[in-house]
Amino acid sequence: MPAAKTSAKTAANLVSWRAIPPAPIILLQGPEEYLAHRAMESVRASMRRAHPELELNHLEASGYSGGELLMASSPSLFGEYKLIEVLGLASMSDAFLSDALAYLAAPEADCVVVMQHGGGVRGKKLLDALKAAGYPVVECQPLKKDAEKAEFVKAEFKDAQRRFDADAVRALVSAVGSQLSELAAACQQLISDVDGPISAELVDKYYGGRVEATAFKVADAAVAGNGAVALSSLRHALSTGVDPVPLVASLAMKIRAVAKVYGARGSSAGLAKELGMAPWQVDQARREAERWTEEGLVEALQALALADAQVKGAGRDPVYAVERAVVVIATAARGR
Repeated sequence: MPAAKTSAKTAANLVSWRAIPPAPIILLQGPEEYLAHRAMESVRASMRRAHPELELNHLEASGYSGGELLMASSPSLFGEYKLIEVLGLASMSDAFLSDALAYLAAPEADCVVVMQHGGGVRGKKLLDALKAAGYPVVECQPLKKDAEKAEFVKAEFKDAQRRFDADAVRALVSAVGSQLSELAAACQQLISDVDGPISAELVDKYYGGRVEATAFKVADAAVAGNGAVALSSLRHALSTGVDPVPLVASLAMKIRAVAKVYGARGSSAGLAKELGMAPWQVDQARREAERWTEEGLVEALQALALADAQVKGAGRDPVYAVERAVVVIATAARGR
């Protein structure tokens, strides 16, 4: 197919993660993990509404062995619909590439396969084939501009059928717009807590100094070794609608900052430039690193890697996964 036609067809395949049409194969492409997670959740929820007895399978493309996709997609004895979520296409094995190309030629009728590719050139042949075949492609790209983040916030409020002021959107993006997962958590907390229109004054009340449980407060308490406050804040955050994914993301952000500066020498300004952090972030992380050991950081990072996988679909109970991570981190920070 000529390049121009391929490009036009690919553009026609692009869909929003908020409105993914039914299809036997769906591609999530791009490095923004939070959008990929929301897209995956959307497909999962839609299929479970249509097929309550849905059979869910997870495959990891990087450690894939030949035949796994065929086995997972084969019709079940009782005829249940199947959803197969495939992660890590950016580091897919040769066996997965071969099996996926073969499956593309003849997908199962009662099965949906969602493939997530975080970016890079690995598997380009498969990506091109998926796009050329006309399957939906969900672009999961980071929202870098404030205008893009503002549109995201507006869509979150509209989906929840909540009225909002334009000033409230701008204030929220300004207050918590550095990470998309944190911005989404802030939207959900306002939606859960607030009756009536969402105004700039309410945003300032919540994120201009209000002492309430947020992803940031949970992370701060856990990294400080204050397990009781961290768990209490976590449970309040969960009860007000904060998703486990941004909670784990906030924990990971704090621990990564501590790990970056741990044992590092030099001025805050110099380290900030070297590590891609602001000088005040370096100072804060250095203060927090004083209560940590190298062994504790390793333990915390391992716990976060496990929790991250579990809240994104690998585990049955995402709430337990994030609670366990908080306990491990707070305990490791105390050096016990």
